[in-house]
Amino acid sequence: MRPTRRRPSTALAGLLGTLLLGGLVACGEERSSAATTEPPEKGECRLLTPEDVARPSNGTATVPCGDRHTAQTFEVGELPEELHDLEPDDPALGTHVYGECSSSFAGFLKGDESAVMRSVVSWVWFRPDDASWDAGARWFRCDVIGGGEQLTPYRALPKNAKGLLEGLPPDQWMVCATGRSVQAGTKVPCSEPHTWRAVTTIKVGEPGEPYPGDDAVAEITSDFCSDSVGAWLGYPTSYDYGSTFFGEAEWEAGNRRSVCWARTQQ
Repeated sequence: MRPTRRRPSTALAGLLGTLLLGGLVACGEERSSAATTEPPEKGECRLLTPEDVARPSNGTATVPCGDRHTAQTFEVGELPEELHDLEPDDPALGTHVYGECSSSFAGFLKGDESAVMRSVVSWVWFRPDDASWDAGARWFRCDVIGGGEQLTPYRALPKNAKGLLEGLPPDQWMVCATGRSVQAGTKVPCSEPHTWRAVTTIKVGEPGEPYPGDDAVAEITSDFCSDSVGAWLGYPTSYDYGSTFFGEAEWEAGNRRSVCWARTQQ
């Protein structure tokens, strides 16, 4: 936790969470399967669990998208030739896929960057398993997930998640929290009882800029969130606000935003 400054009301720092970053990086051991170079297809649906998401590759059978499912493939691509000779667990693969799928994710959901960061959905990417990699497969697959690291079990997605965050998204897809503070609270959809809501985001830097340091990001975030949350609440004389901001690793991965939280049951 990185503390924020106390302003006209109590400032409570939020917990750094992959959920709010909007991307999950698969890791851990993979399940073996028959080697194949055939890539998956966009639009396929699967009933994935957190255990599936923790693995770098995935061979879970598809299900009809009209049936209950927790994941839908929104992007499939071929890794560039300069990455073909790398080991399948080389971090350069993840860096490339993050750039490809983070932008595709927002486009698929039809939500702006702020809405995507404040939603309960996230995305995960998978590569071919080791046997398929050795056979020459060089594709990547990105799935939208009905939850995240801090919100499990995963929620069922609609028949087609495309456009899920278009316009004013329903509360069931936006992230709130219960508890004394954002940090100590449990993340829940805003359609459920809650004490905190992620209401706005702030851009703390531009692409290509060096990381300004934790203190600078914390100060910018706190100042903005104090004003932004006050405006969202209608400028009450006293209010509580929180913030979630991200460190250098997330900055290097491409994130340039912090999230502001209001203490509210709205």
